[in-house]
Amino acid sequence: MTLETLKLYCDIVRLHSFSEGAVASQISQSAASQAIQQLEAELGVMLIDRSKRPFMLTPEGQTFFDGCQVLLEGYDKVRAAIAANRSQMTGSVRVAAIYSVGIHIMSDHMQRFMSLYPQAKVRLEYLHPHKVVESVLNDEADLGLLSYPPSNRSLTVLPWRSEAMVFICHPSHRLARRKLVAAADLNNENFVAFDANLRIRKAIDRCLRQHDARVKVVMEFDNIETIKQAIAVGAGVSILPQPTILKEVGNRTLAAIPLAMTELVRPLGIIHRRGKLLTPTIARFLELLRKSENPG
Repeated sequence: MTLETLKLYCDIVRLHSFSEGAVASQISQSAASQAIQQLEAELGVMLIDRSKRPFMLTPEGQTFFDGCQVLLEGYDKVRAAIAANRSQMTGSVRVAAIYSVGIHIMSDHMQRFMSLYPQAKVRLEYLHPHKVVESVLNDEADLGLLSYPPSNRSLTVLPWRSEAMVFICHPSHRLARRKLVAAADLNNENFVAFDANLRIRKAIDRCLRQHDARVKVVMEFDNIETIKQAIAVGAGVSILPQPTILKEVGNRTLAAIPLAMTELVRPLGIIHRRGKLLTPTIARFLELLRKSENPG
């Protein structure tokens, strides 16, 4: 029984797949299956019930998985601590982020961190907001970056940034040359909205109701990039975080106008699993992110 075998077992359980667990450990699926069989033989118990589809952990398998996670986290922490004593940062930081945060904010932070600590790695994955939360809770990511972070007893939530929301339209739109857009200006406008189940959509809808603004929702999307594309072809207008449209405004493919509804902002937060042992590398990356925190 080796640490590599324990990591393989945890990857298979975490990813709910022998094939994906094998890929994570860079071995064949056949080799992964044989390693788990040998592990079960050494322990004298069945860990994974393969008779069910998808497979299920036995009670012993769940107990072993929980213990292995603690063991592997402890090993990573000790390794990182030894490296830190040599003034080095090693290991990796797994980050899950919503697309708009990843593409518009993270590039500079990742480059700066890896230039400061060339032996460390940052792995960034773009996910849907609820998948960011799931990824952190399932220990598939060390840190999660998302807007309107949820309250959850299993998560530590750290406030990070606050982004002003602005009115977005095609440059030929009747409001494109305004200095300020008021709630009344939005009445009867074709509106390209976020999906109704997203927290940012609910915040925008609530603000519009409070200001008695009645828009006509003509399209709904789950990400900012698609909303921008729809506006660029004249499908309607929208309200988006100001930092996410800087490129398009610079290229003059979109127009952005400040809103009179100044209370409408997008809060961004950093989440990690409550009680998780943060290695020095993860802690240093978290520190770098929080130093970039803006007041709004």
